[in-house]
Amino acid sequence: MDWTDRHCRVFHRALSAHALLYTEMVTAAAVVHGDREKLIGFSDIEQPVAVQLGGSDPQLLAEAAHICEMQGYREINLNVGCPSDRVQSGAFGACLMRDPDLVARCVDHMQKSVRHSQITVKCRIGVDEQDPDTSLRHFIRTVSRAGVASFTVHARKAWLSGLSPKENRTVPPLNYPLVQDIKKENQSLEIILNGGVETVEQARQHLSGGLDGVMIGRAAYHDPGRVVGKMDTLFGGKPCGNLYEIVERMAEYAESQRSRGVRLHSVSRHMLGLFNGLRGAKAWRRHIAENAHLPDAGPEILLKALECVEIPEIAHA
Repeated sequence: MDWTDRHCRVFHRALSAHALLYTEMVTAAAVVHGDREKLIGFSDIEQPVAVQLGGSDPQLLAEAAHICEMQGYREINLNVGCPSDRVQSGAFGACLMRDPDLVARCVDHMQKSVRHSQITVKCRIGVDEQDPDTSLRHFIRTVSRAGVASFTVHARKAWLSGLSPKENRTVPPLNYPLVQDIKKENQSLEIILNGGVETVEQARQHLSGGLDGVMIGRAAYHDPGRVVGKMDTLFGGKPCGNLYEIVERMAEYAESQRSRGVRLHSVSRHMLGLFNGLRGAKAWRRHIAENAHLPDAGPEILLKALECVEIPEIAHA
């Protein structure tokens, strides 16, 4: 949330032609009653992209799913894994792991409201005192009977009391073997692993164990050049090689958005980690941080910052 907006997704798509991108989590109520273009608007160049919804009211989620399909999304993901206080107060997110029957009703209503879009679920392995070996299997069994065939499983518990949302991303131990076992026991389901995966090499190792996919979150955001830029190798393609061209393309995109009233900072803030590990990366970040927020900042700021970076020949050949 507040990270993978449409400008971020355009940037990540420039780095990877094939990776599935996700929107920020948006509440069903916001989709139904709010500014839809601002909340779930996207451009065709972002595809393939999935929209992620939060909520616990089956009828409201059904209405939101229908709206998302009309907007052009072909995958609509229900988040049953977010542990934030804001989500808990709305009685959705990870707290729904305690009520798989309600989740089943939610996805049943969502599926009946769409014609072509796939309804998927993202969850944890359990919450609080639940035994993941039992609770996750029960959750998967119950929700899959309602027609969901694809689950993204964050391989950690969520502690809804006692840990902050940030701590919930790192403190609970990862249980990758359980997610692997879930896949082995449910060959007809698509099981995607999430949690603690920081490199494409790690993703490849998990995929070799039979999983159908791997979701990479914060590592992809903070180190896009070395993570998102290598993702196409998982699809049999080549890594993104031309980092100069990526910046030039994003400068053109920033200019097109400028005419719509979008400030450069809204685009450039997602690009700060592009050159991590290369000489000049710190100067790149500093130049953007010091200039992109200025009222008259234009795409030339990105091109000027690019002069700070020493990119190996292989990265821009």
